[in-house]
Amino acid sequence: MSTPKNPEGRMVACPRCGQPALYAPANPSRPFCSPRCKQVDFGAWANEEYRVPDATPERPQDDEPA
Repeated sequence: MSTPKNPEGRMVACPRCGQPALYAPANPSRPFCSPRCKQVDFGAWANEEYRVPDATPERPQDDEPA
């Protein structure tokens, strides 16, 4: 079953605030709902707030007995 095509775009949740956002060329801030949400998200990215946890196990120190 396919979703009907909307020539104006589709509504998605803003990744920053969760409000509805138009995902179409008419919204220059897409996928965000506003330029403010876009800037806040960019600021968080620039401050390295989005990180992937490092799953590498810690290596024992050279002076610790095994």
